[in-house]
Amino acid sequence: MSNLVGLLASSSGTLSAYTSVLQTVQNNVANASTPGYAKQRLQLIALPFDPSTGTPGGVRAGTLESFRDQYADQTVRQQTTSLGAQQQMVESLTSLQSLFDISGSQGVPKALNDMSTAFSAWAASPTNQATRQTVIDKATALAQSFQQVSAGLANQEQTATQQVSQTVDQVNQMVGQLRQLNKLAMAGNSHDAGLDAQVNSTLESLSQLADITATREADGSVTVALGGNRLLLAEDKQYQLGFAQSIPTAPPPTYPGAPANVQVKASDGADINSEITNGKLGALLHVRNQVLPSYLGDSYQPGDLNRMAKQFADRVNQLLTAGESSPGTSGVPLFTYDTSNDATVAQTISVDPNVTSDQLAASDPVANVSNGVALALSALASPVDTADKIDGVSYSQFFGALAGRVGGQLNNATDQSQVQQSLVAQAQSVRQQASGVSLDEEATILVEFQRAYQAVSKLITVLDQLTQTTIDMIP
Repeated sequence: MSNLVGLLASSSGTLSAYTSVLQTVQNNVANASTPGYAKQRLQLIALPFDPSTGTPGGVRAGTLESFRDQYADQTVRQQTTSLGAQQQMVESLTSLQSLFDISGSQGVPKALNDMSTAFSAWAASPTNQATRQTVIDKATALAQSFQQVSAGLANQEQTATQQVSQTVDQVNQMVGQLRQLNKLAMAGNSHDAGLDAQVNSTLESLSQLADITATREADGSVTVALGGNRLLLAEDKQYQLGFAQSIPTAPPPTYPGAPANVQVKASDGADINSEITNGKLGALLHVRNQVLPSYLGDSYQPGDLNRMAKQFADRVNQLLTAGESSPGTSGVPLFTYDTSNDATVAQTISVDPNVTSDQLAASDPVANVSNGVALALSALASPVDTADKIDGVSYSQFFGALAGRVGGQLNNATDQSQVQQSLVAQAQSVRQQASGVSLDEEATILVEFQRAYQAVSKLITVLDQLTQTTIDMIP
């Protein structure tokens, strides 16, 4: 009789264990598409079986194990970080490229071409007032084109500045969410599958913004570092990033009126721009502090657009002031700009409003050629003289190189983005194989344990009948 009771108890425990297994399968299926979820398996522990001592055997539920693969997760985060950087580069450079149209139908290229045509027409009719006025009109249009590109670049800088600030806030917000999840884990919920999924999903979203490393601690909390060594989170303590704009002081700025660089600061106030080289934040810092200043200038460089505007204006003014508008009357400069700061030339360039068409000097008094200056100005389109070039090329070619630089960077970022999308997909596939939920696998386990459950249930029914029969046999 005692053996029958023991078998009933053992079978009941086995049913309970199988029920837990089926509940685990059900939980896996329900969370198969939940971001950050890793499949779980319930261990079954065999109990001792020894008929001679009446030990009935059976199984009991053991530890609930997670199939989370930390290495696979970190690999996905690393690839996601690079993808975030390339996608941000594509977005930023696409906007920047629109400022550098090289079709010749608008912008600086068209204005340069129109001015060259005006110079040529003036050289053909050096005393014609209409052609002189056309030169002034086209010079005005060119100055406005420089101003428009400069304004567009300034808008891009402002947008990038706002994006850096917003991204820093997003990083702090996500780390704050992880801090709250750490508190829950440290309070005794470290094995909670839902909590674990939230942590992993948040880490993956954070990795798109910045290059992070995450380490799981024994108490269930996660330690997060930026760039591998700059702590953002440890247990329930968060180290927030800061945002600032500043003009560098060492060495002293060459162009103090240029836009300030943006900085990301650690919780102790240290400038950590150099530690942020990847992710969306790294790409934004690169665009804001390096790409855009190469065109618009910063504290230590005038910017190529300003160099071009200044050198073209100075050369035109030089040729005009060396000539004569009439015998004995020297020519006047055509262009004016803020001479106090070379980093603002494109922004401030304009045609002197006091210049009139009869003040334009067409004659070259040295060579005694009535249209010598006008001819020299028309030669700027296809220069031979080094003084008529910028960095060894014509002004049109130089602007084309500026546009080509943006286009080349954009093409590279686009190609790299496509590569990174493939690498992220590959890393996610590897992780899915290691820790993802396979509905086919879960279905197989479900059928297996349903049958096992039915078999044990039938055994219990038989044992129940045997027990009843035995009881009925007792006088």
